[in-house]
Amino acid sequence: MEKFLSDIPWSLLILGCLTLGLAPFFPPHIVEKIQMLVKGHLVRPLDWFDLFFHGIPWILLLAKAFYHLKNQ
Repeated sequence: MEKFLSDIPWSLLILGCLTLGLAPFFPPHIVEKIQMLVKGHLVRPLDWFDLFFHGIPWILLLAKAFYHLKNQ
């Protein structure tokens, strides 16, 4: 996993977070899905898929940052 994350450029992850991770932008879709999750309204399979799909860039960015800081 560490090798996989080290092969992904920071710029690509940041671009992914700013585009796919936030699209549509007003309001950011990932924020809406997280609010639905907290309130218990995330019940449809499509909503779960949306949360996962828009969350992938953020998860990868956080994992890369974690491994980068751990190896410093």
